[in-house]
Parts: sequence; C-alpha cells; structure tokens
Amino acid sequence: MIDLQCFDFRLLIVIRLVALGFFLAWRIRHPNHEAIWLWAMSVTCELWFAFSWLLDQLPKLCPVNRATDLTVLKEIFESPSLRNPKGRSDLPGIDVFVSTADSEKEPPLVTANTILSILAVNYPVEKLACYLSDDGGSLLTFEALAETASFAKVWVPFCRKHEIEPRNPEAYFSQTRDFLKNKVRHDFVRERRRVKREYDEFKVRINSLTESIRRRSDAYNAHEELRAKKKQDEMGVSLSEPVKVPKATWMSDGSHWPGTWSSAENEHSRGDHAGIIQAMLAPPNSEPVMGTEANENGLIINTTTVDIRLPMLVYVSREKRPGYDHNKKAGAMNALVRTSAIMSNGPFILNLDCDHYVYNSQALREGMCFMVDSGGDRVCFVQFPQRFEGIDPNDRYANHNLVFFDVTMRAMDGLQGPMYVGTGCIFRRTALYGFNPPRATEHRGWLGRRKIKLFLRKPTMGKKNDRIVEAENNEEEEDNDIESSSLLPKKFGNSAILAASIPVAEYQGRLLQDLSGVHQGRPAGSLAVPREPLDASTVAEAISVISCFYEEKTEWGRRVGWIYGSVTEDVVTGYRMHNRGWRSVYCVTKKDAFRGTAPINLTDRLHQVLRWATGSVEIFFSRNNALFASRRMKLLQRVAYFNAGMYPFTSIFLLVYCILPAVSLFSGQFIVQSLNVAFLIFLLLITITLCLLALLEIKWSGITLHEWWRNEQFWVIGGTSAHPAAVLQGLLKVIAGVDISFTLTSKPANDENEDEFAELYMVKWSFLMVPPITIMMVNMIAMAVGFVRTVYSEFPRWSKLLGGSFFSFWVLCHLYPFAKGLMGRRGKMPTIVFVWSGLISIVLSLMWVYISPPAGGSQYMNF
Repeated sequence: MIDLQCFDFRLLIVIRLVALGFFLAWRIRHPNHEAIWLWAMSVTCELWFAFSWLLDQLPKLCPVNRATDLTVLKEIFESPSLRNPKGRSDLPGIDVFVSTADSEKEPPLVTANTILSILAVNYPVEKLACYLSDDGGSLLTFEALAETASFAKVWVPFCRKHEIEPRNPEAYFSQTRDFLKNKVRHDFVRERRRVKREYDEFKVRINSLTESIRRRSDAYNAHEELRAKKKQDEMGVSLSEPVKVPKATWMSDGSHWPGTWSSAENEHSRGDHAGIIQAMLAPPNSEPVMGTEANENGLIINTTTVDIRLPMLVYVSREKRPGYDHNKKAGAMNALVRTSAIMSNGPFILNLDCDHYVYNSQALREGMCFMVDSGGDRVCFVQFPQRFEGIDPNDRYANHNLVFFDVTMRAMDGLQGPMYVGTGCIFRRTALYGFNPPRATEHRGWLGRRKIKLFLRKPTMGKKNDRIVEAENNEEEEDNDIESSSLLPKKFGNSAILAASIPVAEYQGRLLQDLSGVHQGRPAGSLAVPREPLDASTVAEAISVISCFYEEKTEWGRRVGWIYGSVTEDVVTGYRMHNRGWRSVYCVTKKDAFRGTAPINLTDRLHQVLRWATGSVEIFFSRNNALFASRRMKLLQRVAYFNAGMYPFTSIFLLVYCILPAVSLFSGQFIVQSLNVAFLIFLLLITITLCLLALLEIKWSGITLHEWWRNEQFWVIGGTSAHPAAVLQGLLKVIAGVDISFTLTSKPANDENEDEFAELYMVKWSFLMVPPITIMMVNMIAMAVGFVRTVYSEFPRWSKLLGGSFFSFWVLCHLYPFAKGLMGRRGKMPTIVFVWSGLISIVLSLMWVYISPPAGGSQYMNF
C-alpha cells in the first residue's frame, strides 16, 4: 500500500512537471501585447517558481519510514554471555551536550528541567555523561546546576522506581491526564506528593538565586570597602576621592566568581573571563548501588529496590578573551567536544538546546539502534525530529514546521540522510573529528538473522540503498586515517591526552565483530568494563583545551568539529559530513523523543526565520554550496542541499508576484491577453495535481491538511518579509563584508499566573512587517479600484476583474495569519478548502462560458 503511494506520488510529480512545461510553453508563445511588461514579469516569476518547485520535489522521490525493536538491543548488548558473564551493559558511552549562553533569556529553571530529564534517561548510568556549556559564564547558571544536581538525587530514583514519563519534572507535574494510569505500587501516591513538594521548593530556590547572589555580593563588596577604608586609615593616607573597590560577584564559599560579574570588570565580562570546569556529579561506580528506606533524615522515598547512581554532570564555561573570535555556539560546542574527550570520551555525542528536554526516556536507545546495526559504522549522525510545546492550538505561524520535519526530512532519509538541524542529534565522535567513513564492503549484514531483522531498520516506503558508492573526493585527498598520528597535533591541537583519546573513541564506536562482513569490529563484552575515575590532572588538562587560544593553528572549526563561518553552523556541519561520504539516519519514534519551545510571537518568529534564511544565503555564496560538493555526495542529496541554500532567493520573485494582481487591477490589464481552452485546462491540471500531491504527502507523512496549509501560508509570510531581508544581508556580507549578528531567541519560562499564549497576541513592531503590510494594503485597494472601474465602465470587462481579484484574494488568504497577528482571532476551519474550491470552480466556470457562451454574447468573448 505504501509502495503504491510512493509510485502515485512520483507519477503525480511527473504529470505536474509535464503540465507545467506545457503551461509555461503556452505562456511564452502567447504574450500579452497590450501589457508586455506585465506578461514578462509574470512569466519570469512563473519560470522561477517552476524551477524552485522542481528542486523541492526531486529529493522527495524516495521517502523512508524506519522502526526499531529495543528488546533485541537489550538481548544483544545487556544479556549475560560467555564474554560478559555478569550481563553488564556493552552499549557504547554517550556524552550529552546542553548549551546555554544567557541566563536572562534562557531561564535557569528551563535548563535545570532539561538536565534532570537527561540524568533520568533510560540508559546505562555508567555509560552516560552530561555537560552543560554556559557560554555566558554566569554564576546564576552555575549555582542553578548545583541545585539541580542536589534535586536529581530525589527525582532520578523516583523516575526509575515508578517509570515516570516524561522525566522533566515541570512537564510531568503540569500534565492534565490521570497520573495514576498504569501505576500499581501502593506507595506511588505518597511518594509523588512528597517529590512534588520537594520540586516546588526546588523551584523557589532556583527562582530566588538571582536575589540571593545579589545580596551575598553586596554584603561581601560592602565588607571589602570597609576593609579598604580601614587599611587606608591605618596607613595614614587621606584621599579626597572615595575608595573604589570592584563590584565583584561572590560565590557561596566567599571567593570571587571567576566568570562574568554582574558589574562587568576586566577579566570578568561576557567576552573576557577565565575557563571554568566543575564536576557537579562524579562518575558513578560500575556496579549498581541500591538505596535505603525513607526516613526523617532527608530520604523522602523508599529506594531499596532502585539503583540510585547518577550520571556524571559537568559545568563548563570556556575561556574568553578580547581579540579572539569565539565563534558563538559552534565554538562552545567544540570546546565541549574536547572537554568530554578528556573526561569521559563517549564514542557518541547527543547535543540538545537548553529548552529541548528528553520526552521519551528510551530515545537514546532508539537512536543507538541505527549506530550499532549492520552498516551503522557509516552513519555519522542520527537526527530526531523537533517537537514543540506551548504552541497555540491553531499553530498560527507554523511553529511545528511539520512539513519540513515529517515530509522533507523523512524523504531525505531515503537518499543519503537528513540534514543536521542543530539539536536532538546523536553524533559519531569520529565523524565530528573530520575522519572519512570506512570503505564500503560487500556483506549480508544482520538482516539475514531473525533477531536482527526485528532489531532495526524496516524501510516501508520507497527503496532504500544503504550502501554509499565510494568515489574519489576532491576535497579529501590528504591522509585521513585515524592511525596516522603524525597529523593529529596539526588537526586537534597539542593535547596528548586528547590525541590519545581519538583511537579509543573509534574502537568503542565499532560494530560487533560477530557481524557478517565486519573486518574491524570489536568483540562482544569489550565495553562492559569500569570507567576510570577522574583525577586533578585530568580536569586540569580539560581546562587547558578550552582556553581561547587552543584552536590556533589547528583545524577546529574548519574540518574538525562544528564548522565556523555561518549563523547556521548546524547545516554546514552536517553537509561537510555528507560530503565526505557519511550517511545519516532520521529516527521518528512512536512517542516524541525530545520536546522544546518555539517563539509563538510574530516578531520573534520572523526573526528566527530571518536567521535561518540568512545562514542559507551565506551557504549559497560559500564553498559549502552544494554545486561544489564532492562525488561522494549523491545527486539528489546535492539537490536537497542546493535548495536549502537557494530558497531565500525565491522571495524576490514572490514579492513581485504578490504585487502583480494589484498592478493588473490598477491598470485594467491581465497577465494574458485572451483566454482559451488550452490555458484553462493547463491551469486546472496544475491546480488539481498540486492538491493531489499535497494529499499524498499528508497521507504518508501523517500530518493534517490544516498543518500543510499553515506551512503554505507561512511560506508566503516569510517569503515576503524575512527572506528578502536575508538576501539583502547576505549580499551585504559578501559584497561589503558587513558582519551579521543576531540576538538570542528568548526561551519562555512557565508562569502559572499568566496566559499560556499571552505572547501570541503581543505586537512588537519590526521592519520585517513592512513588506507584508504593504502587499495587503495594495491588493485590497486594487480590488476596490478594479471593482469601481468595471462597474462604471461603458464596456465592463468582468473576466479581467475576476482574474485579478481572485489572485489578490489568493495573496490575502496566504497573508491572513499575519493580519490576524496584528488584528484579532480566527475560526478553526482551514481556509485552504475554500480557496481550492474557489479556484477550481472559477476555472471550470470560465471554461464553460468559453465553450458555451450565452446567446448574443459572442462579441464579448475576446477577453
């Protein structure tokens, strides 16, 4: 059935492509000599739209659905065997990165809930390590993480004991569904009530940290001023000016905070502070540690049957100094890569934004299925779809972005793999290090064995070729072998421990040697060994690799780690991996793997889209343009990346096309000189195939018609506002060298006393709003002018009024959510139903009038 849908989808693309060809040929051969300028502009826009549509559709020819079976994963990697008699976990380690940069725009409570969901994830405790990158060097974030580590000792055992989902306490306690469902333990209600009370107190402590730090710092600073004055008096020095003491930010132990101070000083500001690493939770023991019964000494739940170990938790704030380019988020992520390589060296890395928490505690296991299965050694990353909470029910501004995540990304999974989208992604560490994938070899894989067939991939739509044809890469001529240690200092810096960790990570990330055709696998049970404890020298080495000058004369940011030079470093980083021949996998779980927040305010949403589009323009004008990709990248994968860099330029033609209906109504002319049956048939065929393609996309991707229509609307809204601004900014950067900077998107904090969607109705003025408002006003005025002219004309030409008015109405329908964001609310029925019906009805009516004109009206049929 699904294969049939895939065939129908491809057939419809071909039919619409042929129809577009005939339609455009007819348009070119039949110019409107009465308004040649109008005809020329419309034809030019239509040619570009056809080209853009083709680029968008070609990568969708081979969509794939995948499935996993976690019982087989457990059977293979966590069951007793001859090589692993105790049944310790043989799964590879995962280092989880969480990034934050501003404790004011990214509330610490949001970050704390994300950390708690990670610490409670269902993955072997000894194989998990969590790193928080605080790029602002804030004491508030540091102390909030310390409070989080303390509360985790209660929250994590509670989640394990009662199988809590989701394991974000804010999300869990905010649920409206019955929390007793599927709970059978008699002590659940009592312990839940105690943990809820403990969490409320935890929230109070987190929210009061700002005031606590301020009061503490004021007290210490006042004491320092008194000491300075006393010392001055003892020396007999009298100065007319008062004693100046730096307004420092103080830690709870009475020492200066080495990071950013509230009152910026030299070596204590956002761009000038020391590097900081603090292990909030030490690496756990390799053996389970059971808890004790609840008592009056602070233990509020009975954990006698629960493993109370916690994963390692580390606070990291890299060093920043004036005169160095710190490369924003990409630089922070690379600092975490080096730090984690020295402290835990997990062969796989999961990165999350501070507002994206683990919604499904099994998510890491599901992602690892694709890494450890046959052919997984050629997978560079596993990308999960982004899911969002706090979006208004009508999703006015297409915040869920389901067409991209459930259609485009799923379709790319049938090529060389989805793009990396910045969060919710499990990386292979050696792929981040810039190494090439292993050579393709002929082997049956595990699909020939029963348990492994259930274990992993089940392509259910389209054909999936797991092999990547190896070709000579023009960019990768130099030696790229992990064992070539002579190049390691040049590529990775002068840390001997970091260099020594690379082959270890490569070995631990290998497939099991039991796989058929695997030549360099690892034996089963080889990872079921205790982790070495941390010592002072290891932490000192980790601090040295986050210094601001460590990356000098290395390939960090150029060929190693996250790639620098673009505001969309995520797309570029994934592109570089695919360009080296790696493939990626899209993991859509039955239950959402991760959930986050998205800006629901119109202005914030437009600026978010502006940032993405500007990054695409940067990519288009850089060496990362897919036109320059190596032969290791598949053709349709190259098309997908090329479209990702080119789509903002469509906005230029979209702006013109949205104005053309108004120009037509003002001038009394139309884009065609006369209508005939051929034109109307082509127009009808194009419309019907568009509707059918949309319905097929909806059917195999699982999205709704409403969600598809919201995406179409916001494509026009973004294309007439943010995308043209992005093209302008990109051209200014390329031509004039003007640097592009963006402010951090604010992450909303939950407030029980505020309207959940209060931000949706806030109007924040932005220059991006000018073009859509202009287009709406011009089209509405043009419709009125055209109607008045036609009514009072001696020879009214109703067909041209109808054509111009309909296309103006089409533009206004797409911009309706934008207008609603400025003026008011809207009902629930998708307007696309009325638009499609109206378009088809009008075209059919015109065809009927042309074929069978009313009596005595033939002299008026020359429209």
